Amino acid sequence: MGYPRKLTRRFRAFDNFAISFTIINIISGIFSAFGFGMGAGGPRILVFGWIGVSVMVLFVGAAMAEIASAYPTSGALYFSAGKLAKRHRGAWSWYTGWLNFVGQVGGTAATNYAAATFIQAYLAMQLPSYEASEQRTVGIAAVILLLQALANTYTVQLVALVNRISVWWLLIGMVVIVSSLVVIPSHHQPASFLTHFVNNTGFSNGMYAAMLGLLVTSWTFTGFDGSFHMSEETVKATVNAPKGIMRAIACSAITGLILMLALVYAIRDYAATASSSAPPVQVLIDALGMGTAKLLLLIVIGAMLFCGLANMTSNPRQIFAFSRDGAMPGSRWWHSVSSRTRTPVKAVWLAAACPMVLIVPGWWSHTAFTAIVSVNVVGLFLAYGVPIFLRLRLDDFEPGPWNLGRYGKPVAGVAVTWIVISSLLFMLPQVSPITAGSFNYAPIALGVVLLIATVWWFATARRRFHGPVSYGSPDEVAAMDLI
Repeated sequence: MGYPRKLTRRFRAFDNFAISFTIINIISGIFSAFGFGMGAGGPRILVFGWIGVSVMVLFVGAAMAEIASAYPTSGALYFSAGKLAKRHRGAWSWYTGWLNFVGQVGGTAATNYAAATFIQAYLAMQLPSYEASEQRTVGIAAVILLLQALANTYTVQLVALVNRISVWWLLIGMVVIVSSLVVIPSHHQPASFLTHFVNNTGFSNGMYAAMLGLLVTSWTFTGFDGSFHMSEETVKATVNAPKGIMRAIACSAITGLILMLALVYAIRDYAATASSSAPPVQVLIDALGMGTAKLLLLIVIGAMLFCGLANMTSNPRQIFAFSRDGAMPGSRWWHSVSSRTRTPVKAVWLAAACPMVLIVPGWWSHTAFTAIVSVNVVGLFLAYGVPIFLRLRLDDFEPGPWNLGRYGKPVAGVAVTWIVISSLLFMLPQVSPITAGSFNYAPIALGVVLLIATVWWFATARRRFHGPVSYGSPDEVAAMDLI
């Protein structure tokens, strides 16, 4: 790929899969967004929407996996965009890299903020005198970020082990939660409950509400580019990275559907549950009792913490690669590698500081925080879409060992179409009446990011950044390898 090798290849096929599976994190995603789905479509969209969106995401994953096999680098999306573009390679690469960076930072912030929220919910269940507050949520999230950064700085081998453990935590945790919801309750909803449709969004158009309900699944299926970013640290990356992407999405689709069905059928009083402060937690309490609900909530919190750690492992690799080509302020800092751990330690701390900047506004307003991190999904999926779109336009694409053959272009076409649709959905109003508190700030947040990137591009970047840098011929680069 034109770079001297600085990172150690310590990740095997299972480790690469574990990163994306943990970041997708069905437990974290479903428990975070379940309440929204109860009001935007109800059981019909929660279940059948999950199936439909999972299929669409598999198209996106397959198109990305084919590109990952051809360009297995830490730069991943931005690197491949620069290589696949026919013209203006620097610009395509620039915008893709910044969308990916902002999306990843938003994802880390959102995941750890959600974990802090559920930790407070658990403390309130344990300690009746405990009062949850936005200030405490920010404080807990800050501590989580600090611990994740320390882990990626001093215990890299342990982090790799933890990412392996996280897969089993998610799978076993899912089995425990589902088994409890199936076996313990004396009452379940009838089979016909799956067709129950609910529209509590405030909008009179049921189809619009149903489309909004698809966001529950779309929010969950983000971050599978983690396998792509870990390519330079994965053995046989041209095969194992694309397989990691596809396996993570497929396993998440199946296990997520099972968990979704268990939660939906365990609902008791639909209206009361939907109006509670934490609907999925209320489902557990009503169906299983307070004691069992507390135990299962620990599984959910653990899944969220694992997800945040996987994000913190993946994000610095994108920062490292983007800086390696001089695309970030202070690039020489962020692409340096620790001589002890052979990992980009400085990039780790930048990957911790940026999400903290997004979390801080939550001290004063949850709406302000939501407005900023809502760009997470839009930023990531647009970053996914750019190289796939460029590959779609290319007639002489040179695939890697893992490829789709003659189906490559049709799959890429479906993937781009879904990315456009889902991105538009995330930017539409989600609640009516539209007020300052309910307004969807995602378009504004995305607009600010693109405006800054555009001003920066035309001011200075276009003269010095021309896309991925080649350090020489294969023989010359091999002579530079530090490993």
